[in-house]
Amino acid sequence: MTTAPAENLTTRVPGRAWTVRLTGHSDRTASVTCTSPCKMPARSRDLASLRAFAARHAAAHAKAATVRPDAACHCRSERCDAHPGHKTLCAGGVVMILRHDPVIGQVWIVEEVCATCAPHIPHARVLARAAAPARPAATRPSAQTPAPPHPGVPNLFSSAHTAADAGADTVRRPRKPHRRPRRQG
Repeated sequence: MTTAPAENLTTRVPGRAWTVRLTGHSDRTASVTCTSPCKMPARSRDLASLRAFAARHAAAHAKAATVRPDAACHCRSERCDAHPGHKTLCAGGVVMILRHDPVIGQVWIVEEVCATCAPHIPHARVLARAAAPARPAATRPSAQTPAPPHPGVPNLFSSAHTAADAGADTVRRPRKPHRRPRRQG
């Protein structure tokens, strides 16, 4: 995969990922595991309830985590193995995705990736986007800074109209009644 370094790697934090896995055992029971230290139910023969618990658990991780705008693409840290065959440059805003292949149905992955990689990851659904970073105070418009004056454009068209333009002399044309052209033939 072709990857480019992020704009400033020193300010980026590693992208997070949580993997919830349903594992079958030889005694015909199954268990749910999570990559973070979470309390999981005991082994059970009820595969349907464990599968539902795993899906809810992955959704809970996604809901509890706030997407960090300074996170690096988790996909890039894995050398873009999540989307083989697609050459991308990791860039753009950070999104939280949920990967789950319904055919396999045993692994749910919640991760922070860049907006460029997200559409190329199969069976991924974007759950949340990072909030736009706040602009530095130097570039933020201040309430004390006056607005730039509008040039003297006559109000003949739908241009910006200000209180200063209200008293300006404008030429208004009377409306002509609309007439349909006659059909010939």
